[in-house]
Formats: sequence, C-alpha cells, structure tokens
Amino acid sequence: MAGLAETGSNPDVDLLYDINGLAKDAPRWFDRVVEVVGEYGLLVAMVLVVVCCWWSVRRRGGDDAAVSVAALIWAPLAAGIAVLVNIPIRGFVERPRPFLDHQGLEVLVSGKTDYSFVSDHATITMAMGVGLFVANRKFGLVGIGLALVEGFCRVYMGVHYPTDVVGGFALGTAVALLLSPLAMALLTPVTRAVEGSGWGRVLIRARRAGSGVGGGAAVVPGARAAEAGAGAGERDLAA
Repeated sequence: MAGLAETGSNPDVDLLYDINGLAKDAPRWFDRVVEVVGEYGLLVAMVLVVVCCWWSVRRRGGDDAAVSVAALIWAPLAAGIAVLVNIPIRGFVERPRPFLDHQGLEVLVSGKTDYSFVSDHATITMAMGVGLFVANRKFGLVGIGLALVEGFCRVYMGVHYPTDVVGGFALGTAVALLLSPLAMALLTPVTRAVEGSGWGRVLIRARRAGSGVGGGAAVVPGARAAEAGAGAGERDLAA
C-alpha cells in the first residue's frame, strides 16, 4: 500500500497537492485556525453536538426517549471501537505520512510519526456523526457535516492522503451501523431501567417533557416497551 503513495502520478497524490496547496496561498492566521480546528476543535464540537442532542431528546421526552438516549450513548462508543479496529489496520498497511514521501507539502502539524492509513480523526468524527444520525436525523446531519470538514482539514494540514480520510469515513460508518443493532439491544434495557428509576429518570427525560416527537425525529423511534428487546431495536435501526 505504501507504494501507492510513492509517485505523484495517481489521483490520490494529485488531490493531496491540490488541497494542501491551498495552505500555501492562505494567510498564516487562517492556517493556524485550520490547524487548531482540525486537530482538536472539531472533536470538541462533535462532543458538544452529542450533548445538545441529548438535551433536546431529554426535553422532548416521549415513549422513545430511552431508545434515543441509548443511541446517543452508542455514538461515542462506536468512535472508540472504530479507533481500536483501526490499530491493526494501520499496522498491517504501514503507510507512511504523506510528507515523508513527497516534497513541497505545507505541513501544519509537526511530530506525526505514526502511520497514515486510516485517519483516526476521520474515523472518530464519522463514527460519531453516523451514531448521532441513528439517534436524531437533524443532529446527525450536523455531525456528518463536521466529519466531512474534519476530513478536509486533515488533508489541508498535510498529514493525511485523501484515501486515508475516505478509509476513516468508511471504517467509522461501518462500525457505527453494523454494530448498532447489538449495541441498541444491550444499551436500551439499561436506559429504560434508568428511566424507570427515581434518581435516573431526569437523565432520560425532563420532568415536564411532553410525549410528542419533534421535527428532528429519531431514526430509531424506539420500542414501545422494554420487552420488545433486541428484535425491535433491529427493526428501528433499519428504518
């Protein structure tokens, strides 16, 4: 795989130079903003979107609140699992960072010594974005949009090839979707139990939350009763 990056005659490298070349023409302050946003800012933004989605689900309440909260819990868990899956992939592919094989790149972040494929940042943000979409379409689209911006930033910064980012998007999406039926089957009984407890109910729905479902309807408009179990979770996730 590393051999694919050794020449600039392939579309992956050409696109790398095209996107990273924008950094050479941009003001230094803009490059600095992209560096901070691409390295830390968008990850923090994804966490904030998850929190905002939880707050919205909690205020709305409804019969599917516990299912939606379970899906929200799955979003960061999916990101963590995807990163763990990426560890052996990186070790198997052993693709060097693009600035090690190509001259003339504007590298905005120094000290990157690990392998390039697959991008952890792209994997994390897309897994969380897709996990959010499972819980709530509106917030999920925001999360997926942030993931796309993250992928662009990683190439702009000169630390990843475009295919590193695409691979991260694919890995994050696959983990978030393929494991979601199992995750929902395990997490939904927990959130329903918390919802039924005196101390934990406020984490699932506000005390005066209504029973309606707002415009950002969940993709998993959940099981009507706890005994619906894993089978209902799988049907909802496929909706």
